[in-house]
Amino acid sequence: MLMAVLPFAFFYLMITTNLGLLESEIIYPIIVLSTSAYYLFTWLFFFFSFIDYYLDVWIITDKRIIDIQQRGFFSRIISELKIFRIQDVTSEIQGAIPTLLKYGEVFIQTAGTDQRFKFHEVPDPNGIRDIIIKLIQKNRKEQSQETGLDTF
Repeated sequence: MLMAVLPFAFFYLMITTNLGLLESEIIYPIIVLSTSAYYLFTWLFFFFSFIDYYLDVWIITDKRIIDIQQRGFFSRIISELKIFRIQDVTSEIQGAIPTLLKYGEVFIQTAGTDQRFKFHEVPDPNGIRDIIIKLIQKNRKEQSQETGLDTF
């Protein structure tokens, strides 16, 4: 909000000080150009943030989890994780506002050392964690029935 009001405040300051800068044939176009560039970059910043948030997609099926991350305007990372490879699922809600609005992060750990999947700012992270854990249990039960071994 402050970023949108800043050029207007600068323009008001220039009018009230009466320095005659707006009457100059050189200064006035520079002011218009710089204000236009300012609004263009502000718009691009908010558009980039929206694209980054809106085009990040997590797809959870009964066989795998797919993570699609938008990195910039022309870059996308798509990762896939099979359900049977998951070792640990953790949900995390930190802060007063995320607790009230019930959003947070979900971490999915595989047998490797690095954090494979991290779902940022998802609604109801505890519910998502429970769904993934149920899918893991269902998948392991199906695999044990196929092989004839009982792992529970």
